[in-house]
Amino acid sequence: MNRYLHTPPLPPVVKNLLIINALVYMAKALLPIGPELLRFGALSLGTPWYHSYQYITYMFLHANLEHLFFNMFALWMFGRTLEYELGSRRFLVYYLVSGVGAAFVQYLVALALGELPLYLVGASGAVMGLLLAFGVLHPDATILLLIPPIPMKAKWFVIIYAVIELFLGWRGVGQVAHFAHVGGMLWGFGLLHYWKRRGSIRF
Repeated sequence: MNRYLHTPPLPPVVKNLLIINALVYMAKALLPIGPELLRFGALSLGTPWYHSYQYITYMFLHANLEHLFFNMFALWMFGRTLEYELGSRRFLVYYLVSGVGAAFVQYLVALALGELPLYLVGASGAVMGLLLAFGVLHPDATILLLIPPIPMKAKWFVIIYAVIELFLGWRGVGQVAHFAHVGGMLWGFGLLHYWKRRGSIRF
């Protein structure tokens, strides 16, 4: 077999996350229960529809196809390597902690700024945690950006992206939860260092 044609199989957690996100999006877009999925699955802080389980379910709902595509592309791009390195169980814990932590940070910022009620959907916070982990574990790996299509070392990409997100969040640009992106990175960074102190991982 030509070794250049061989690629490792998609690891189980990444594969199942991709499938679940795609199925939930199709259910939201195509089935009559779509509005109910958003009402009860989106993180609806400061509203009568808030439930604690929404800190998990919000990660599997996306606003539109573009939102879904870019999050799933990043999950596929970085998640494969990280799951093989961390192991499936630890990878899933990391993904969920980053996503929950991202929502919690955005909630604290909204509470401080008086911007409740707050509605959150999307896996962006968890995905930003994956990006942070990739940058920490592979700082000198080259990432080829999509827009613009230029190569950049992972460590610089993570730093630049975090600074941009902080700036956009501070300026209140658009309807994007910028502080959730930063929050996913922060919680991911904290978890990596916790595992490092316990000797579970090395970097």
